Amino acid sequence: MTKITLHVGLDGSGAEHLQNQFSAQRERLANLGVRFPVGLGKSNHLRLFLGISEGQNSLAQHRGFRTKSAREDLRQSISKNLSDISIDKSTEHIIISAIQFRELSEFSELELLHDLLKEDGRDISVLLHISEPSRMLVSYYEEQIFLGRDHSLSRDINLCSKDDWWGACLSLRNACRIEDGYYPDIQGPPHWIDLDRTIDFWKSQFGVGAVSLFAPPSPENLEEYARSVKNAFSIDLEPTYHVLETRPSATTLARVRALNGLLSKLKSRGRVIPPKLHRSFANRLSVPGAPIDPGSLHKISARFDTKSLDPSKFSSPTNLQNLRKPKPSADWVEASPGDDFRASQYGAAFLPEIESATAKARKRSDQRGTGSTEDIRASHVLPPFAQSQFRSLSRSRFAPHNVMPPEDIAVPAAPFEDTTLARADTVLIVACMKNEAPYILEWIAHHRTIGVNRFLIYTNDCSDGTDALLDRLDTLGIVEHRRNENWRGKSPQQFALNQAQREPSLRSADWIIHIDVDEFIDIRCGNGTLHDALERMPDATNIAMTWRLFGANGKSTLSDALVIEEFDRAAPRFCPKPHTAWGIKTMFRNTGSYGKMSCHRPNKLDPDRRGEVRWMNGSGRDITEEVIDRGWRSSVKSVGYELIQLNHYALRSAESFLIKRQRGRALHVDRTIGLNYWIRMDWSYHRDLSIQRNLPRLKAELARILSDPEVRRLNDAGRKWHRDKAAELRADPEFADLYEKALSLNLTETERAAYALALDMES
Repeated sequence: MTKITLHVGLDGSGAEHLQNQFSAQRERLANLGVRFPVGLGKSNHLRLFLGISEGQNSLAQHRGFRTKSAREDLRQSISKNLSDISIDKSTEHIIISAIQFRELSEFSELELLHDLLKEDGRDISVLLHISEPSRMLVSYYEEQIFLGRDHSLSRDINLCSKDDWWGACLSLRNACRIEDGYYPDIQGPPHWIDLDRTIDFWKSQFGVGAVSLFAPPSPENLEEYARSVKNAFSIDLEPTYHVLETRPSATTLARVRALNGLLSKLKSRGRVIPPKLHRSFANRLSVPGAPIDPGSLHKISARFDTKSLDPSKFSSPTNLQNLRKPKPSADWVEASPGDDFRASQYGAAFLPEIESATAKARKRSDQRGTGSTEDIRASHVLPPFAQSQFRSLSRSRFAPHNVMPPEDIAVPAAPFEDTTLARADTVLIVACMKNEAPYILEWIAHHRTIGVNRFLIYTNDCSDGTDALLDRLDTLGIVEHRRNENWRGKSPQQFALNQAQREPSLRSADWIIHIDVDEFIDIRCGNGTLHDALERMPDATNIAMTWRLFGANGKSTLSDALVIEEFDRAAPRFCPKPHTAWGIKTMFRNTGSYGKMSCHRPNKLDPDRRGEVRWMNGSGRDITEEVIDRGWRSSVKSVGYELIQLNHYALRSAESFLIKRQRGRALHVDRTIGLNYWIRMDWSYHRDLSIQRNLPRLKAELARILSDPEVRRLNDAGRKWHRDKAAELRADPEFADLYEKALSLNLTETERAAYALALDMES
């Protein structure tokens, strides 16, 4: 029987630290039979909370789960995820953790949670992660202020006079009008610091012996902390040293609370202030100073005296000593925000940003429509699980849209100047190819004209003349060609990348790029060269170039047209789902900071050189913290296209797709390319001609390369091979069926994203 430990974060900061430890050690724990499901959330399992809550909270409203049907769809997805984990024979223990579980107050919510986790007869225990009540209240108040709370702490302290703290808190929370932007999780007091009532609440569904309290020592004491975690979770954690975050000053909280009152009025009048923008305003009001002293909340400590707690309720009896009361001090009084502080002045200064955010939100709403079930145009095509993903996605902040900088160049623009490129830096592309003959010369010509001056290309098992064409280009000094027929390991691509690190041309290069022949670097600044982009981010050592997926554009057959000219319609710029949409490839300085080159990025960072590394995104913004150690795709925080965009023409025409399907993959050789791949990659919605500004230079360079008769002959032979192969495959019933199905699919942006999401989750 699979065991589940449900970790409830009453003490938000302490629970968050432990979640981060679980997340960082996810792979190690899995090897021990302990799963910390990433499908419920990377570290905080927020999706489970959203699925079982009544939806009367800010997170459900902002993330598209305000309706009952959306939450039902989410629960269906979660149930499948947990079932898949449970049937894995290596899984003995599942740890589920969410800070937001503390917000639960309805027995119906708890019943949903219990029923969802109890499927397949799982054994469930509940750990309530706590600290001393006055400290929990101060911590929660600090969180709420930065999210928009406009009530002072006096209201919560005064509730000590009520006989029923739990009931009084819920009355105030239930009085919040979410239609006016007043959410109970932001404005309401914390009912759960009444620990006796909280224990009884959780026992009502999970049983008397299933619920215990967890009050670990400070994570700064690694040995004691690890021992406490082992006693509570029955796992050997290897905690890392934890530096306590600096708490906001009492003055900062007073300033932000004053601003919150003003912002609440603006929201009631229709202004949109996203949580991220609200937090940025709060951060700008921060000033140094002493934080709130929990001792000033001695009335709370007296009301909820932890000495009265039964030691048997703890996961370890020694936990009780970690709940010492803070030393009492003078009653809490709100700090002065400062003699010169005027919330109205800051509100006026922030108003342009608020108006901009409001306009963008309304534009996105107009583009997406209502997101209701009736918006599914292709209901006859989307399977039920994809339809449920559509309903969830269309209401969420992850719904695809094109309202993100930079604006697409949708009409022909002035071409880049044909200037001599500065060759101060050596820029090397390492690539792997198999049966790509018709596309090689255009790809090389384009990248030569933007500043790439070396190409190291590996091939394996070619039958279309790719290897012969590259041999000729090698003879002419245009590329270095290496045959990779005897590759070993999991993929020919990774084997080639490992071999490339021994090559003199790579060792002497200033910059290294690994991209495929269906990926074109689109420089969107200056005169369209890498030199122009690098001038705008001089401190960069690694540049994460985010994919923009370009679909088949309705083209069914092969042609001799240039790829970047024929396929000019792409995915929306904002497309965080599915995960393949925002993949990255990396251009990196050859400094030796990383020891291994992989498909999407360099890996194995030298710890001694960590301080030398600066990752930038395609807009020149520093994203080092997010990606320095891991990650192969951009997030909402790290995506950027303003300087560099990586155009990914994964399909080209439908006939080209058939040949790719028959050829197989270079990296994931164990995965086939079928209709699922077409669904994920055929994004043909928004016209973007930015890369076509390079066409005159590209065509001139292509003509120079084709002036060699042998190159022209081999190029023509490769094109003929592909035309013949396409005709052969279309005569095959299996491929003909795939061809017709691909061309008949007609999906909206959100339908495609939802279908791809469903496929990803099922696989």
